[in-house]
Amino acid sequence: MTYACLGPEGTFTQTALRRLLSAVPPGRAPAHRPFPSVPAALEAARRGDCDAAVVPLENSVRGVVPATMDQLASAEMHINAEVEVPVSFALMAPEGVALEEVTAVHSHPHALGQCEDWLRTRLPGAGTRTAASTAAAARQVAETAAPGHAAIAAPAAADLYGLRILAGGLGREEGAVTRFVAVAPRWSHPARTARERTSLLVFLGPGGPALVPDVLNAFRTLGIALSWIQSWPTGRALGSYHLFLDVDAHIDTGPLRLAMAAVGSLGLEVRFLGSYPRWTATG
Repeated sequence: MTYACLGPEGTFTQTALRRLLSAVPPGRAPAHRPFPSVPAALEAARRGDCDAAVVPLENSVRGVVPATMDQLASAEMHINAEVEVPVSFALMAPEGVALEEVTAVHSHPHALGQCEDWLRTRLPGAGTRTAASTAAAARQVAETAAPGHAAIAAPAAADLYGLRILAGGLGREEGAVTRFVAVAPRWSHPARTARERTSLLVFLGPGGPALVPDVLNAFRTLGIALSWIQSWPTGRALGSYHLFLDVDAHIDTGPLRLAMAAVGSLGLEVRFLGSYPRWTATG
């Protein structure tokens, strides 16, 4: 297999891919291809240029990743695995640049958002520049070596691109975590475990948010735990939404099938996005 992921070297996505494949014997480890953006990686998987894409879905501080949500809502893509990665940020710059000399900070928008409190306090006069990834920001700062320019990235990126860390622990929350998913055009039927998660997409239709309590009640009455609920706009009109649901059950369990049928009886379409092992602290 070949996995598409966000590049260049040193992104949190590549850490997620390594963690996801940690149990694969070295000689059988799949190849990976870096892409310049999350949409590009997802498109490579959708077209079949890669077998799957590993992409960020949500962050514990900044919420969902729009590019991934859009693709799951609009394309026939499925989730086959998930992995969680602790996220820690460092400010880095070329040798010779001091912290008080930094006038511009480059990074991915999510990283800048997670570090905005630190930047406002420690570098109030510095402007921000967005990049496709934290690693891309580090590489750009290293290559251009513009006076006063620095990057926010994973600490490991400093060694990769020859930068010096000026400060660490920049994130708003010390225990920040990003959830990544492996996405492909087809559901791969992962081996079942004792900890299953199923992702669903409900098209709310003209009834919109008014139908949300009925949808949730269909799962509650059958004792099915919901671990994630997320609305996402359809783009058609204000108040028109899809509803993403994660439930702690496998698609082949009877109660989940009954709950989906109950939602269907409301006149709503339910799309199956995948059943896969839930990530835990032990993997």
